Amino acid sequence: MNFWDFSRGPASVRLLLDFASTAGLEPARLLTGSRLTMAQLHDPHCPVAPGQELVVIENLLRLSRQTAGLGLQVGLQYQLSAYGILGYGLLCSATGADALALAEQYLPLTYAFSKITHKLEGDCDCLYFEPPTGLEPAVQRFVVERAMGAACRLLHDVIGNDFQLNAFGLRYPDRHAPINPILGATLTCGAKANVLSFRHEWLEKALPQANPITVAMCRQMCGELIEQRRSQQGTTALVRQYLDYQASSPPPSLSKVARLLNTSERTLKRWLQQEGSSFSAVQTSSRQAKAERLLADERLSLTVVADLLGFSDLSTFSQAYKRWTGQAPSHARKRMVTAAAGPRSQNHDPD
Repeated sequence: MNFWDFSRGPASVRLLLDFASTAGLEPARLLTGSRLTMAQLHDPHCPVAPGQELVVIENLLRLSRQTAGLGLQVGLQYQLSAYGILGYGLLCSATGADALALAEQYLPLTYAFSKITHKLEGDCDCLYFEPPTGLEPAVQRFVVERAMGAACRLLHDVIGNDFQLNAFGLRYPDRHAPINPILGATLTCGAKANVLSFRHEWLEKALPQANPITVAMCRQMCGELIEQRRSQQGTTALVRQYLDYQASSPPPSLSKVARLLNTSERTLKRWLQQEGSSFSAVQTSSRQAKAERLLADERLSLTVVADLLGFSDLSTFSQAYKRWTGQAPSHARKRMVTAAAGPRSQNHDPD
């Protein structure tokens, strides 16, 4: 599964905003640069592009004091209701094994960004979580942790309150945010793999709300929803999404983006030309949008912003920004700060 190929529902972003609000973060700050509004997120049929959710995640990480373990905390809040019709199908499955197979079949409906592999090893089932390539390390860690936390919550909600893990391993060596045992398993950092392990007998357990007719209905509806959410965006939009949410220094190359889309550089250029665009134009637009997001964060110096955007020095960045907007980045930041402070600050501006 390539998560770039599917849009998603708004429930996951709503959960991110709800979590952030408990830390005193305003929704508007998390939505900065995502091109999402609260009105859209209140519409259950509103499609959310994967890149839009990644911007919200990036903002959450940037605004949070502590990021290690943050994904786990968020993922553990993904109740079955967050998955809509898929969650209902999981609840009505005959056994835990059937529920897990259903979740694997319709993984694009689970908001996961990481690759999830299920293996039977001896008398234990193991779920392995691999970080998606190309994203910034902090975002990679967050989405892996979130997927593992969400999987724990799903297994607990489907199989029952007595479900227990044998092991919970995270490949990341540091553990700045202490986390209590999860479903009976102590979190092990610096493990060989990102893995959840539990005895196979849990999956053989009959589920109390099993209903084959309901599951068949849910399976059909999930299949239809998958097709609806399969990306119908043009090549320009897909390339823009990819460029927006990759590590910025150095910027992703044409060849790297072509590999992501499983095509050649020549074909990708032709597709973009057919839509009246080019790789350099999309790259410039993406860089400018990210510059706006970074300039809005007063904690980042202009030199750091230039470096994050992949420029060799502040002077080169300033010249590029002036070409894009007609003003210096320092003036743009002052304008953003003044606008964020509100009318009172504007009335007392010493300038």
